Amino acid sequence: MQILAVEAQDDPLTTRRAGVAGMMRTAIVLLTLLLAACGPGAEEDPRTGSASDGPSLDRSDIRFVAVTHGVAADPFWSVVANGMNDAARELGVRVDYQAITTFDMVAMSNLIEASVASRPHGLVVSVPDVDALGPSIQAAVASGIPVISINSGGHAFQALGVLAHVGQPEYEGGYQSGQRLAAAGARHALCVNHEVGNVALDLRCQGLEDAMADRGGEVSVLAVELADPEDARQRVRGALLTDPSIDGILTLATSGAEPTLQALRELERSGEIPFGTFDLSPEVLESLMDGALAFALDQQQYLQGYLPIVLLTKYLETGTIPGGGRTIPTGPRFITAETAEEVMSLTEEGVR
Repeated sequence: MQILAVEAQDDPLTTRRAGVAGMMRTAIVLLTLLLAACGPGAEEDPRTGSASDGPSLDRSDIRFVAVTHGVAADPFWSVVANGMNDAARELGVRVDYQAITTFDMVAMSNLIEASVASRPHGLVVSVPDVDALGPSIQAAVASGIPVISINSGGHAFQALGVLAHVGQPEYEGGYQSGQRLAAAGARHALCVNHEVGNVALDLRCQGLEDAMADRGGEVSVLAVELADPEDARQRVRGALLTDPSIDGILTLATSGAEPTLQALRELERSGEIPFGTFDLSPEVLESLMDGALAFALDQQQYLQGYLPIVLLTKYLETGTIPGGGRTIPTGPRFITAETAEEVMSLTEEGVR
């Protein structure tokens, strides 16, 4: 995998659709039945005692803390926060959402440690860097706080003692994307990575590389800054001008897709290069419908926020947890021109 160093050359709504709310209430019922049937015995619950004696906590007293590497104002993470808030409201529990302002693992580790010190009844955490965050997470587990990881960390959650991981298998998402790009004729794909060092994103690029290699192709990784879309646009533009052999693109989030779309328009190559992205936004969906994008991977991040709150609540009450040591997958689900319109309204409402 070639790493490119190219220098620069030149949003949550409070109202949900009634249908979505009904679907989520149904999901709680189904999950409750599943948890009662497939989890470990109640005697394994470290915080509430025997389930046969009934829960020792009233739901109004339950407080969870979520610590992620993405701020709630980010379009992706705002949907995660929406899921958490909806689940908390429907279950009658409380969730405190906290996030770092930049990709700083020391700051995130400090947030986790401060959260553990506040003695919540459960912790939800993303794990973009296991080495940096592992000790803080293991300390939470050792103190008796149930932990569920989301989004990043699916490859290591068991080793950390985390109860379950809810998210998208990242390598598989990258690999399946590579298969689609190769099938569209790409032989030299550009992987636009906005957080090099985030294990989840690196796994996406690795999956892309392996899929392209299986078809005789190759991949170059272009590092861009999440907080600087103008610089990202210029770097993508520069990469395409510098290496005309690049004939496929995969971006790892909408923060990479939108500057790339702009760069392609400026070069008058929009729709010419097979181009896919992770995650959804109104602009991404519009670009799918007009042919500028070939596909988008929906990791259904609303569920990454919603499900852990349900699971932790039922764990406190029953000692049960699904998963069996495997990731509880929320994706990937591929959205194309044929399906983009049907999810547009839900994306605007902050649930897709």
